[in-house]
Amino acid sequence: MAGYSIHLRPDLLQVFWAGMQAGDFITDAVAPINTSRRTGRRVLLEAGGVRPRRGRDLKGRCLTFGQREEIAILRAQGQSLRQIGAVVGRAASTVSRELRRNSVAGLPYRATSAHALAYERASRPKPAKLHTNPVLRAKVEEDLTKKYSPEQISGRLRVEFPDEPEMRVSPETIYQSLYVQSRGALKRDLAACLRTGRAIRQPCRKAGQRKNRIPGMINISERPT
Repeated sequence: MAGYSIHLRPDLLQVFWAGMQAGDFITDAVAPINTSRRTGRRVLLEAGGVRPRRGRDLKGRCLTFGQREEIAILRAQGQSLRQIGAVVGRAASTVSRELRRNSVAGLPYRATSAHALAYERASRPKPAKLHTNPVLRAKVEEDLTKKYSPEQISGRLRVEFPDEPEMRVSPETIYQSLYVQSRGALKRDLAACLRTGRAIRQPCRKAGQRKNRIPGMINISERPT
């Protein structure tokens, strides 16, 4: 779809991230969603290598892009809210709320603009704990410069501040604050203090999980002299 950013489609992004975590190369991970390797690499770098939680479960109250397309078509055909709801499997009140909240004033309801509006609204996360607690942030930054791992920092905080729950933070929160730009409560250059020293986070893969580019490839050690 021309001019339509893949960032607005968390359902497609999660297909990409699932492929990366399965050990795919970027080229293989973007193939099912019909986008370029360049786009996949940009997504990976912007996210700091951290798979976003949003979009992993699109069941429930969240409308998918496909459902919004059906709503747009049926609405243009003059179908009632009840009829549209029956087709997309949603209550008439859900369809009514969707049309009210995600329509551009003065224009017919369109799936692309509605999905963008819904994504923007849902992308306003609450401030990160390390963002709102400067004392905790300073302590975590100090320990990172001492080369402690996020797991060690989290454990040390529980020991040093047993009666202060506001001085506790999970290892995952520390990783996300380092690598994810939108949650950048910690200084980005502190990622270099981690033992890996990586600029982006690498998916955790089991031994042998990484796929080979060449099917049936024979290692040099196994080839004849």
